[in-house]
Amino acid sequence: MAGGWTRDGAVSEQIEASIADELTRLKARQGPSGESRTHCAECEEPIPEARRQAIPGVKLCVDCAGQRDTRAAPRGGINRRGSKDSQLK
Repeated sequence: MAGGWTRDGAVSEQIEASIADELTRLKARQGPSGESRTHCAECEEPIPEARRQAIPGVKLCVDCAGQRDTRAAPRGGINRRGSKDSQLK
């Protein structure tokens, strides 16, 4: 595949670097830890014992955790590897 001013394999390297960055970000993200709550921190509904044992340090019930997970989280910055401006400088 022709890449214009890029060398052969640059596109593959760019994709692999983006994947490696995302994997590093996911591995660095820490889950809950410490003492589990008996009631949800947002709605005060009781958290089932099975959930508290499965996820140490859980603070939200299943419903509130699901709502939080579906919210759009802002992603940090832009992908400078894919920016044409950074390639032209």
